[in-house]
Amino acid sequence: MDIEKGLTAEAVLWGPSEGGKVQCFLCSFRCVIPQGRLGHCGVRKNVDGRLQSLNFHRVCAANVDPIEKKPLFHFQPGSKSFSIAAPGCNFRCDFCQNWQISQMAEAEGDLYGRSIRPKDIVASALHGQCKSIAYTYTEPTVFMELADECARPARKEGLANVFVSNGYMTTEAIEFARPWLDGINIDLKSFREDFYKTLCHARLEPVLETIRYIAKKTDIWMELTTLIVPGQNDSEQELRDLARFIAAEAGRHVPWHVSRFYPQYHMDETEPTPVKMLQRAYDIGREEGLQFIYIGNLPGTRAESTFCPSCGALLIERIGYSIRKNVIEDGRCPQCNADIPGFGL
Repeated sequence: MDIEKGLTAEAVLWGPSEGGKVQCFLCSFRCVIPQGRLGHCGVRKNVDGRLQSLNFHRVCAANVDPIEKKPLFHFQPGSKSFSIAAPGCNFRCDFCQNWQISQMAEAEGDLYGRSIRPKDIVASALHGQCKSIAYTYTEPTVFMELADECARPARKEGLANVFVSNGYMTTEAIEFARPWLDGINIDLKSFREDFYKTLCHARLEPVLETIRYIAKKTDIWMELTTLIVPGQNDSEQELRDLARFIAAEAGRHVPWHVSRFYPQYHMDETEPTPVKMLQRAYDIGREEGLQFIYIGNLPGTRAESTFCPSCGALLIERIGYSIRKNVIEDGRCPQCNADIPGFGL
């Protein structure tokens, strides 16, 4: 992969290593990268003993989305989020929903995208009447430099910042983003090491550590998503283990989105998730004490809406990404005055 002059930026979170190598501290692979080579993500390169970000000037997607699409259901509900991505990912998920851009470096050996100044991204968000900027579609950790350059001026303009992430970031990366990161949705893809190893080419424990750290050490609002893949992470025991982990280590109040799988990428012959399986995951979450469970990618289900965990009142009625009504008042249920956790409720 050639580096075009003027289209790179020095990376954040790295240090020199022996023999002209560099070590990256951005994600839990903690790559040690020889001269002229790429990190595991394919978008960070050792150039003359300095780590360079190859995707800083490669914005490959920019759209105005409902915040519910992230999905974030307890974060400024009903608002719009200006969503951007740069190519690259540190995972190689066989079922990737955005493989055309996340796996661009590996699949095509090149990176495509436009150079857009961070201040213009912020201006576009404001012009689109958005309340936040979402770093999404691919893995935002691997375009941390662009996110940082956008998020700081965004904060000054009153915009929030959110990540949609696989959760493989280091604690150093969390602390780097902490001054400006307001919310995050983390894909907790499975509770089995073999799933992560075989289907994502990664490990489970770093994701669990990220969830624990954000829940216990920061005030970043967090929601979790599990894409239920038939025959892979859909056993009753695994779903129960997932729900128990969330309740014990993240908190019973943390929303859990169980989403329907549709055939994609290397798993394009796998059947979509049966509706009964999604409903069973929902029921298991309730049995394990989770207060807010949502079924995703299945428009029209009652489990898209938010109910008070105390009195059962319907608080936010959703149809797909649209909100029909929201009766939460100052973060509380209007019927029983119970606190409804979230950001900007």
